[in-house]
Amino acid sequence: MVLRCLDVPKLPGLNAIRLRGGTAAANNPVRWPYLAENRSFKDWVKGGELVFVTGISRHRSPQNLAECLYEGKQCGVSGLVMLTGDAYIGQLPNTLCHLADDLAIPLFEQPYSLPMVEVTEAISRAIVWAEHTGREPLDADTLPDEPDRAERFKAQLLAHLLMKPTPPVSRHQETL
Repeated sequence: MVLRCLDVPKLPGLNAIRLRGGTAAANNPVRWPYLAENRSFKDWVKGGELVFVTGISRHRSPQNLAECLYEGKQCGVSGLVMLTGDAYIGQLPNTLCHLADDLAIPLFEQPYSLPMVEVTEAISRAIVWAEHTGREPLDADTLPDEPDRAERFKAQLLAHLLMKPTPPVSRHQETL
């Protein structure tokens, strides 16, 4: 199983994130979250990332946000998440949402009030869980937002990883 763009708002604590455009590609798999603070992120991604654009470190005009969509499509990212609120990126223009539809790249809107540490933790846990267990990342017993069940998730993942055989490391790999 893999985490897909359409799964992100369903993860515990992430229901404030809304898909605003590019729904035709909402099944894109998410390889990893990436926070883009540079004007361009093409040299920093490998493909499959869910790219977060905050606008905190640099002003993001509607034109620059559109460039992010074009660049994301060119780089093969799974989707983009724009953080909106009064401080930086006020709101997503409808033209940007339509462009995401035209480019078939998922475009999400996330309020600034949702802490990025919670967002990246939930997404990263879902990816790791799905990769290492082969189970659906949204299973109610695996990614809970209640502290005691979250600890159970960590224990289940650790147990799974410890039971999984690892290949021996060659002497060449040890020196790297």
